[in-house]
Amino acid sequence: MATIARAVTGALRLQGKVAVITGAASGIGEETAKTFVAHGAKVIIADIQDAAGEKLARELGGPDTARFIHCDVSQEEDVAAAVDLSVSAYGGLHVMFNNAGVLVPGCPLEETSMVEFDRSYGVLLKGAVMGVKHAARVMKPMQTGSIITTASVAAHIAGPSMAYTTLKHALLGLTRYAAWELRDFNIRANTISPGAICTPIMKDVPKFFLEQMQASSFFPKMKTSVSHKIAGPDSIANAALFLASDDSAYVSGEDLAVDGSHMLQPGDPLREA
Repeated sequence: MATIARAVTGALRLQGKVAVITGAASGIGEETAKTFVAHGAKVIIADIQDAAGEKLARELGGPDTARFIHCDVSQEEDVAAAVDLSVSAYGGLHVMFNNAGVLVPGCPLEETSMVEFDRSYGVLLKGAVMGVKHAARVMKPMQTGSIITTASVAAHIAGPSMAYTTLKHALLGLTRYAAWELRDFNIRANTISPGAICTPIMKDVPKFFLEQMQASSFFPKMKTSVSHKIAGPDSIANAALFLASDDSAYVSGEDLAVDGSHMLQPGDPLREA
């Protein structure tokens, strides 16, 4: 059985657990799927990128370990089907990682396209709401579960666009409510707020914005000897591993910022975008 070779320290932290990861065919989701499998989990790769998702499922060991399902998170039937596949294929659902995202271009408020806003809403907020809804449907009878949602530093400060900032802020409210309602069922809900992460979506970020980040003292060019630089998706995958595992058994309703103190730096490029 082909698998991804990966160093694992200590015990497998997700042994016997089943996870659904949306947006899992690339970037943060892909890295998280690899990390979860390396720690003993079985994963459902839910994404709209069919070829990449099928390829990743094969690399992770095939149907015994990982399965791909086409999932547009703005469509409730797709989200429900991904959750149902975790039950039919692997017997349950222990971890729901609402990670699918979309780049939302910035513009002056008065030029906001409501068509673009609605599209962003469907992926960034509605998709997460439905992920929480259908995860709860399966997790409640099991009396256990961890729901994780990818937020952003833009959930705390003004991000690159009005839509992105607004919708990411809303994810914190969704998560806090879910944590409160679901606590009696031993189901936890938390968010992760990444700073700038080097993923394929970066290719769609405006050139001037990348240049700002790379010129910033916080994100020096890779050729310098300074250690701080744009992080890779493994930094978020490791945070998700913590929140998915029993190591965080008493952590719920929280937001874990993984930004290298990004939000603490004056003159941050995200604040100026």
